[in-house]
Amino acid sequence: MALRSVALAVLLAGTVTAPATLVAGAAPAGAVTPAPITGFRYVDITAADGVVLKANVVEPATPGRHPAIVFISSWGLNDGEYLAQASAFARRGYVVLSYTARGFYGSGGQIETAGPKDIADVRSAIDWLIANTTADPARIGSAGVSYGAGISLIAAAFEPRIKSVVSLSGWTDLVASLYGNETRRPQAVYLLKAAAQLTGRPSPELTQIMDSYFANEKIDRLIAWGKVRSAATYVDAINRNRPAILMANSYGDSLFPPNQLVDFFGRLSGPKRLELAPGDHAVAEATGLLGLPNHVWDSTARWFDRYLAGRPNGIDTEPPVVLRRLNSTAVEQYPDWARASAPARRWYLGGPSGLIPTGPLAPAAPGDWSQQIWTGYDTTADAGVVMLSNGLTALTGVQQTVALGTVSRRYGGVWLSDPFAAGGAIRGRPRLHLTITSLVPTGTLVAYLYDVDALGVGRLVTHEPITWLSAPSTLDLQMQATAYNVPAGHRLALVLDTKDPLYFDGNPAGMAIKVAGPSWFDVPLR
Repeated sequence: MALRSVALAVLLAGTVTAPATLVAGAAPAGAVTPAPITGFRYVDITAADGVVLKANVVEPATPGRHPAIVFISSWGLNDGEYLAQASAFARRGYVVLSYTARGFYGSGGQIETAGPKDIADVRSAIDWLIANTTADPARIGSAGVSYGAGISLIAAAFEPRIKSVVSLSGWTDLVASLYGNETRRPQAVYLLKAAAQLTGRPSPELTQIMDSYFANEKIDRLIAWGKVRSAATYVDAINRNRPAILMANSYGDSLFPPNQLVDFFGRLSGPKRLELAPGDHAVAEATGLLGLPNHVWDSTARWFDRYLAGRPNGIDTEPPVVLRRLNSTAVEQYPDWARASAPARRWYLGGPSGLIPTGPLAPAAPGDWSQQIWTGYDTTADAGVVMLSNGLTALTGVQQTVALGTVSRRYGGVWLSDPFAAGGAIRGRPRLHLTITSLVPTGTLVAYLYDVDALGVGRLVTHEPITWLSAPSTLDLQMQATAYNVPAGHRLALVLDTKDPLYFDGNPAGMAIKVAGPSWFDVPLR
């Protein structure tokens, strides 16, 4: 209780004047007159299995029933996380209930990682909300950042009373998040493990899953466990319930990369909106949690105003795919992901040449060639530090860089395009096809796409790892979605190596991976 009270006090101290600012900027298509509100009440909610969940609630001090929002805490945080936003939404006319997910802080039970007990808790929270507040049972939404986002999406498959969902920095496929392309993410998972041990009580199942993850054992069990905890598993049920879903994420999210959201978005049949922006996990919405002006929370307010409060603010008629590109404040909107993506431009990889051996990215396939990349040692190309590197990119506009000349041609490979006379716009997901020969049955490659200036300095645009579990003859890799403008005179570079601090690799030291033709790189470019 003491930790919970301290967290609430800290947030309150920073957000006393925030709600009026947020309300003023939240719905540009239609002003909302601030309503008087009650004070916050701190309440206990008894879940179906008897576990007590700690929560707080705030309401408009006006008569009648009101639309309502259930906020679910992030991993390692508690119900004080949404204090500023709860106050702002209450002034917009909503009843707002925020609760601490089971297993964390003062809430009872153990951490179930968005398992069936967590989904049942959402139902218990809604039951309590309807029974104890002025919430309108026909106008209930669910939302959260990160952990709360993932639980909200899954709950929408099982709880038809949820009419709208806002998922901020959430996941839709937990297997892809933890084990995408058969590659483990040690930095991200260690961060989650440490936060769980510090702020909560991991269940025995979660402890076993994490131990097996780091030991690279019982991966089949991990996959089965992850599917149960993935909204993508339940997309048909979600579509039957037809909630209005807003998802927002960052291109560089090192916990829940955005490709899974793009695929999930394409499968939704109800009202939907997808917003992608520069940054890392939970960075884009962080200032809004402090009550500061924030584009993600502005969209959240407009979304709930339209689909819970019934205010005709125009968000339902706007193109639903919203992209904020790297190094820009410009906003682009598209009717769907297919039209957001630029046509694929194909470059063929060729053999290296020159004093610092570098291969071409050429529009025509070259003759026979091959290049050996030796395993077990890192190059200067990497994707940075979880949460920190891409987070700084969002805050400063400075991308991760590498001098291409410093990338080892023994332990990596570099392919470079001709300069772009007029620049270009990358929109979508680059795809790489490689012909390879590996002398060992398991291995890993990490592919990076850089924008390279006249001095040979590359700025990281996107990347992706891939691991194989039996010796392949070809590899096909889809990089993470991005939006980036290549300046005039710059080139694109593809870099391959076998190690990156973000990932566990399957490479024994001192073995060779041979890359050869035909290999090509498709970049969505206009």
